[in-house]
Amino acid sequence: MQIKEAIALADEKGLDLVEIAAKANPPVCKILDYKKFLYEQKKKQKDIKANASKIVVKEIRMGPNTDDHDFNFKLNHAKKFLEEGAKIKVFVFFKGRTIIYKSKGEMILLRFAQELEEIGKVEQMPKLEGKRMIMFISPKKKK
Repeated sequence: MQIKEAIALADEKGLDLVEIAAKANPPVCKILDYKKFLYEQKKKQKDIKANASKIVVKEIRMGPNTDDHDFNFKLNHAKKFLEEGAKIKVFVFFKGRTIIYKSKGEMILLRFAQELEEIGKVEQMPKLEGKRMIMFISPKKKK
């Protein structure tokens, strides 16, 4: 079919002639409502973006002298966050002279990771950054 015939046919139907594959021999065209086509493309993109998973990072802060009760309280919060699918950033904050208890802070973080072993995996082992010792835990994939 010639281009003039195709344009006339599209005008007759009140639609647009859209070139689909320009490099093909002969070029491939389609008769459709172009505004509706653009609207549907935008709608598809919006749906894809809405369904994309958003990664949430929750923070849990402890001190080097955190007691068992506080530890368990924060552990329960961490379990809840991991079950919701959020990542956890656990850190021990050293104030003033408490920096001398680096080993205590690392032990707390490793114990925290050990308690969450069934539902989370350690993404980054404890690392000292300034006055904080930080560790990341992400949820395990559900089967």
